[in-house]
Amino acid sequence: MATGLFCCHEVYDGAVTDLTSTGAATAPTKRGRGEKSSATIYDIAKLAGVNPSTVSRALSKPGRVSAKTQKIIEDAAAELNYQVNPFARALPTGRTQTIGLIVADITNPTFFDIIRGAETTGSARDYTLVLAESAESPETEVTAARRLLSTVDGLILASPRMDDDQIRALASDKPVAVINREITGVPCVVPDVNKGISEAVRSLAANGHQKLAYVAGPAQSWMTGRRWEGVKAAAEWSKLSAVRLESSKPTVDGGRQVARDVLESGATAVITYNDLLAIGLMQELQAGGMRVPDQISIVGFDDIFGADFTTPALTTVRSPLGECGTRAVTILLDMLQGHGAPSQAVRVETELVVRGSSGRLLA
Repeated sequence: MATGLFCCHEVYDGAVTDLTSTGAATAPTKRGRGEKSSATIYDIAKLAGVNPSTVSRALSKPGRVSAKTQKIIEDAAAELNYQVNPFARALPTGRTQTIGLIVADITNPTFFDIIRGAETTGSARDYTLVLAESAESPETEVTAARRLLSTVDGLILASPRMDDDQIRALASDKPVAVINREITGVPCVVPDVNKGISEAVRSLAANGHQKLAYVAGPAQSWMTGRRWEGVKAAAEWSKLSAVRLESSKPTVDGGRQVARDVLESGATAVITYNDLLAIGLMQELQAGGMRVPDQISIVGFDDIFGADFTTPALTTVRSPLGECGTRAVTILLDMLQGHGAPSQAVRVETELVVRGSSGRLLA
C-alpha cells in the first residue's frame, strides 16, 4: 500500500477498488470536464447511491451489474471526471492493459497503417498502445524496448534494427511479436515479397526493359535483403540483368542522392526498397530532364499514403501494412491470454499496383 496522498488500487470482491493511504472514503467533489480529477470509487458510490463494491464491478467488469445501475455509475463517474490509473490497477493483477510498439522511423508513412491496425485491434480488446521509435538506431531501439517492457504487458517491434539475440532476450522477459522480420523462436508477421516482386519484374520485362537496378534500404534492415533476393530471382526468371545500389538513407532525400548511381548503372528500370526512395529518385531524375516512364521506369515498395500524389503516380508493390499491425497485436494478446504463439512466421501477400511511373521503354 502506498503512503502519503498517492492513490492505488486493490482487489475488492474480485474487482479493482480505490483506497487512500488510510483506507477511508472521501467526500465526492464535482469537477468540470476540463479539470483534473482526484475522485475515487468511494466518491462515485456516494454520488450514485450504491456500494463501493458495486462501483468496482461496474467499472472493471460491466456485465456484472444491471444496465440501469451501470448507467447511474457511469454518469456519476463522468460527472466527477473519474479516470482509472492503469499502473495502479496493475498492482494486484500484474497487467497494465498496455502494449508497446516500436517503429524504426515515426515520420515514415510506411508505419502509419501498422500503427493504425495495431491501435484499432488493441483498443477493441481494451488495450492501449504506447508508441516509441528507434530513429533507425539499434542502440536507441534496445534502450526504448527495455524501458517499455518495464511498464507494458507485451511489445511489438516493427522493422527492428537490433540483432536477433537482443530480440530473443526481450522475448524471454515478456511476450514480443515482430513485424517485417523473421526470427527463429519469436512470433513474426512478414509480408511475402515474392509475389509482388515477381509481378513487378514480369511487368518491366514485358515493357521492353533488359536491365534493372534495386536501390537498397538500411544495412540493418532484414527486409532489404529479402527484397533484393526476390528481385534477383525474378530477374533471372525473366532473363533480365539486375544490379544492387546502396542508398544513404531510406528517405526522399536518400532517393535524390542515389540518382547519379542509377544513371551510371545503365538500368532503364528501378525497384526501390520503399516508396520514399522511389519518390526522391523520380523527382531528381525528372529535374535532370529524364522522362518517366518513357526513358526510365520506377517502382516503389509498400504503397504508402501519398504514393499516388506524384506526377506520374507511383507504381509500387503494395504491402498489407494495416493487416500486419492487426495480426501482430492479435498474436501478442492471444499469448497474454495463455494461448501458444504461432510455430511459423505469419505471412501476408504483396501485390503490384501499376500506375504511371512504369511502362514501355521508348528511348
